[in-house]
Amino acid sequence: MKTRPNILITGGRAPVALELARVFHGAGHTVFMAESLRGHLSQPSAAIKASFVVPAPRQEGEAFFAALKKIIIENKIDLLIPTCEEIFHVAMWRDELPCAVFSEPLNKLDQLHNKWTFVANVVEQGLSAPETMLVTSRDALFHAYSHWREIVLKPTYSRFASRTLIMPLLQQASSTLKFHSNAPWVAQGYIRGKEFCTYSVCHNGHITAHTAYPSTFTAGQGATIVFQHVDHPAIFQWVKTFVAQNHFTGQIAFDFIQTPEGKIYAVECNPRATSGAHLLASHPQFVEAFLNPQMDCITPIDDSSHMLSAAMLIYGLPAAFKKKNVKQWVKTFFTSDDVIFDLKDPLPFLFQFRSLLSYMKIAREKGISPIEASTFDIEWNGK
Repeated sequence: MKTRPNILITGGRAPVALELARVFHGAGHTVFMAESLRGHLSQPSAAIKASFVVPAPRQEGEAFFAALKKIIIENKIDLLIPTCEEIFHVAMWRDELPCAVFSEPLNKLDQLHNKWTFVANVVEQGLSAPETMLVTSRDALFHAYSHWREIVLKPTYSRFASRTLIMPLLQQASSTLKFHSNAPWVAQGYIRGKEFCTYSVCHNGHITAHTAYPSTFTAGQGATIVFQHVDHPAIFQWVKTFVAQNHFTGQIAFDFIQTPEGKIYAVECNPRATSGAHLLASHPQFVEAFLNPQMDCITPIDDSSHMLSAAMLIYGLPAAFKKKNVKQWVKTFFTSDDVIFDLKDPLPFLFQFRSLLSYMKIAREKGISPIEASTFDIEWNGK
């Protein structure tokens, strides 16, 4: 690969994709973007040489692959970096794409994304995860309720905890869950504690960049919207062990719960980019972490707080009123840097509501939430 390879980033709707485009551009690379959502967040960025609209990966898989292949050939792309759940659709065609792809093959990604097979992997490695049952029938649901007094239920394929049921009554769970052979649920015992998220860049089991941050404010039940690095040796050792034993290459993220006694449990895995990248973006070696498999692991250079300010206003503020922690919200909001705003590249911040309006339109058409609409055309729910 040449000194400054041409980079193609997919998933431009995500703030993390915009962040990666900016850091690669700042390091002297020529950056291109491919995205199926028109008017997406990253589209007007000065960091991007060209932004291409591609077919929806979930609904038009073969056309998506053909469009990517054409973009790669015509623009002499050296490295493709997926960011969101389109990574699964990219990985399906990985070996047929004429450039390097910073991703594992689909089967490996799928096993980590699936909440049941992920827990099985964790247990096999001798690491900690909540006790979990696969729920494929009403009898299995009743068995889970007989096993735990407090329970969490979630589909094996889901994101942002958008369909997660936390300590539901049996009657609520029984009426909510629809059992299909290709769409099972998992049940876990509810664990009280503090929530943490991680993000790492990896090469064949070696971590070159890593951060951990507490989940304080979220959009809905699951998507963290404020990010501040913390040094957490126990979580880093867990991630380091898992990544090494799975020989993982790519971007990977985990959600953890730490009990009051200090015990950590890995709740789920996102084998893709997540918002932790915002905490590493200011590090001078962050781009190198993607390109140099041998470099030592870097962590954020400071513990400054970052946020998605629009999400803090739309989701964080109402939740703060409901939970009666408005004082914490005010302090966080006025001491955190917005991850989208950049004086040198202002247009994504100024036009960010275009994509939010697109999500609202999709949500109305499909009868789903705006958060679910944000991944409607790219999400992966198994083969």
